[in-house]
Amino acid sequence: VVLILGQNYYDDIRSTPTKGYQGVGLLSGICLIVGTMIGSGIFISPKSVLLYSGAVGPCLLIWTACGVLSTLGALCYAELGTMITKSGGEYPYLMEAFGSIVAYLYSWTTIMVLKPSSFAIITLSFAEYASTPFYPGCSPPLIVTKCLAAAAILVITSINCLSVKLASYVQNFFTAAKLLIILVIVVAGIVMLAQGKTENFSNSFDGTTTSFGAIGLAFYNGLWAYDGWNQLNFITEELKNPFRNLPLAIVIGIPLVTVCYVLVNVAYFTVMTTTELLLSPAVAVTFGDRVLYPASWIVPLFVVFSTFGSANGSCFTAGRLVYASGREGHMVKILSYINVKRYTPAPALIFNGVLAIFYTIPADINTLINYFSFAQWFFYGLTALALIVMRFTRKNLDRPVKIPVVLAGIMVLVSCYLVLAPIIDKPELEYLYCTIFIFSGLILYYPFVYRKVNWGRKIMRPITMHLQLLMDVAPPEKTE
Repeated sequence: VVLILGQNYYDDIRSTPTKGYQGVGLLSGICLIVGTMIGSGIFISPKSVLLYSGAVGPCLLIWTACGVLSTLGALCYAELGTMITKSGGEYPYLMEAFGSIVAYLYSWTTIMVLKPSSFAIITLSFAEYASTPFYPGCSPPLIVTKCLAAAAILVITSINCLSVKLASYVQNFFTAAKLLIILVIVVAGIVMLAQGKTENFSNSFDGTTTSFGAIGLAFYNGLWAYDGWNQLNFITEELKNPFRNLPLAIVIGIPLVTVCYVLVNVAYFTVMTTTELLLSPAVAVTFGDRVLYPASWIVPLFVVFSTFGSANGSCFTAGRLVYASGREGHMVKILSYINVKRYTPAPALIFNGVLAIFYTIPADINTLINYFSFAQWFFYGLTALALIVMRFTRKNLDRPVKIPVVLAGIMVLVSCYLVLAPIIDKPELEYLYCTIFIFSGLILYYPFVYRKVNWGRKIMRPITMHLQLLMDVAPPEKTE
């Protein structure tokens, strides 16, 4: 049936290019940045930052510095995103500045590990918070959290495959929900300060750590909570008026998150000492139990909303990198196709969702992410370096947004520090294994991308045809 009845339809949709849907406006762009950045990090990371910084004062300074660093990085990406208006995050910028191999290694590492595993971690956090009320007095069984996480991945992937607009509405709703709970926590903290709860802020720099590696790890944990500041660059082609909305969403969204994070941490310290905060299994829930009782149940509920919204944002942008990589021939072509009716990169989204489900299976996925975090910051630094390189090699490109090149230089230096500090402080073989995995992508690059072997195309052609018929997808329209 597929071969006989479907062949004519396949020929039609194969030869009919499909233009992507530009339906993400300024508000949705801000919600994507804010909604993806504010996940479970601000409700969990405070104790990690405090642990490595050693005291309240440096802890608050690190949270502020992380916001400034995220803003610097995002400003670099604003120039790159308005200069090269292609989706895929860092991928098109590395391609333009350093060529195919560097861009391929980035896409290989991010598509196969960083994006799907991050998606899996966020949904596992969602599953843990969502299932905990049903198991009072104990932790929910591991099988329950993993199955619930897999179900969340399926639901979120389905939403993103159905409609860009629907995914944007979901993102906007959950962003509003998480801003509401942050507002509740901040207002409660202000009330506590007004009542004189300031004893935890006296001698706030006593016990400050001076370890080179510990400070790096404190920044790592803080920046993990800020991760997502580059998300809008993954969907540049779907933005309405990207030359205006991309930099404007960045300038509004990231400072808003920074203010929220600092004020939430101040609120935490009004009711918890450093020791109590470090011993708390979930800082926001402990805060709710002490300040918001008997309405303290709203905190874990809104944490569930927060993690679901963050997972939706992660899925929304991850699919675009797979799509962009497939379009350039660095992944199989079917991953670059768009649904002919819904204008969503369904194959790329499904591929990312399947990988994320696999990443929910291991016992401790967090360990994997900790070791691959240095790779993430390596590529952030490389992208900032790409901006500097293209100031000399691509002088003819139009730059609607142009930042001082010194900001990109600072971003490169900070990235080098964040990559090297944990390795120097505590060298482990796992970092070597991660590096080997990154460069192992060259084993596939040479025959399938560089040489373009014929037998590979012969194998993929019938597979592509059947998947194209199954998912009703076609190649995207090529526009300059």
